[in-house]
Amino acid sequence: MRRVHLDAVGGIAGDMFVAAMLDALPDLRERVLADGAAALPVEAGGIAFEEGESLSMRVRRFGLVAKRAMSAAAPHAHANAYGDDDGHHHHHDRNQIPDEAHAGSFADMVARIKAADLHDGTAARAIAILTIIAEAEAAIHRVPVERVHFHEIADWDSLVDVVCAGSIAAALGKTVWSVSALPRGGGLVHTAHGLLPVPAPATAAILTGFEWRDDGISGERVTPTGAAILKHLTAPGAGGTSGRLVSSGTGAGTRHLPGMPNILRVLVLENEVSTPSDTISVIEFEIDDMTGEEMGVACDRLRATDGVLDLSVGQRLGKKGRPASSFRLLARPELADQVTARCFAETSTIGLRLREERRLVLFRENVKAAGLAVKAVLRPSGITRKVESDALRGGSLAERRAMKCQAETTDDE
Repeated sequence: MRRVHLDAVGGIAGDMFVAAMLDALPDLRERVLADGAAALPVEAGGIAFEEGESLSMRVRRFGLVAKRAMSAAAPHAHANAYGDDDGHHHHHDRNQIPDEAHAGSFADMVARIKAADLHDGTAARAIAILTIIAEAEAAIHRVPVERVHFHEIADWDSLVDVVCAGSIAAALGKTVWSVSALPRGGGLVHTAHGLLPVPAPATAAILTGFEWRDDGISGERVTPTGAAILKHLTAPGAGGTSGRLVSSGTGAGTRHLPGMPNILRVLVLENEVSTPSDTISVIEFEIDDMTGEEMGVACDRLRATDGVLDLSVGQRLGKKGRPASSFRLLARPELADQVTARCFAETSTIGLRLREERRLVLFRENVKAAGLAVKAVLRPSGITRKVESDALRGGSLAERRAMKCQAETTDDE
C-alpha cells in the first residue's frame, strides 16, 4: 500500500504540491504535464517544470510562463521547462499572464476542465478540489457557489495547479495521504477584497480541524488552493508515516524564508503486502437448553472477556432432532484457560473443544472517508474498504446505503 506524507516545511500551495509530487514520482510527469497543458488556451503560455534552489537545497519548481517569457527563454528551453514560478499565489510575482487571459468564475473554470482532453479521473478530481474552494468562498462572502468568482486564483496558472493536482490524485488512486502540522504564518495579505488576515479566511475554513504550528515566520504560508488539495486528499489526523521510504521530492516557492527553505517535501512510503501468521485458540461447544435472552447475555459477556478475539453463533440440529446453537470463540492462546472458565460460567455447556490453529492476517487500518469510519484492508489485488456498521446511523435504508457506497469508494480521507 502506498503512503504519501506531505511535510509542509515552508508551507503549501498548489504549485509547490505539483512540483514536489513530480519530483518524487517522475513517472507521473508526462501524464500530469499533458493534462495541465490540455486545460490551457494557446494564449495563456506554457508550463514550467525545472530545477532550482532554496537555501542551498536542490528543489523543483512548477508553474505557468506567459508567451513573452517563453519567447525570451534560452534556446535550450523545452516544452516542460520554461521560466520560474512562485510557491505562494497571493504574495509573489509570477511571470504575468496578459490581463485578458483569466480563467474567471467557478462555472467558467469547471466548463473548461470538462471540455479539456484529460486522462481518466483528472476532471472529477480537479473539479472536486475547485469545489472545495468555491464552497468556502461562497460561505465567507454569502453568495451562491455558482456565482463565486476566484479573485485570488483567477489566473490560468492556478487552473493549471488544480488540474495537475487532480491528475496526480487520479493517477495514484487508493493512496493513504498524511500531512505534517501546517505553518500558520501571520500578518495580512492583499486580496481583491482588501487586506485580510493570514491564514486567509477561505484557507482557515477549509482546514478547520487540521493541526497548525507557529514557527515565528509571518506571511501567507498556506494558500486556498493548497488547502483545498489537502482537504481533498486527507483529513485531520488521517494516515501515518510508517513504511519503507521509496522516494522523496521537494517543491519550492521563490520567497526566501529566514533561516529555512521554502519547500514542501514529499515522502513516498510503501507497506509490503504480507500475511503475517500467528497462533490462536479455537473454543467450540453446543447449547440446546438456553433461551434466546440467556444466550444474548452470554454472548455479550463472552465478547467482553479479556482475550476473546471473536465470537460467532451458528445453528445445528442435535440429538433427537433438537435445534442447538453452536458457539465458536477465537481467543489468545495465553488467555485460553481464562476464556474457557468464562464459557462454563456464562453458558449451560458441560463440555467444550479446545485447539490451537495458525491464522494469516492481512494488514488493515482504520481510516475516515466521506466523514465515516472505514476499515481499509491491503489485499494482493489492492485496497478494499468497508464502513464500520456503527458509523451508519440515522436516515432511511436507501440513504444509509448511499452513504456506505460513497465512503467505500472515496479515496480522500
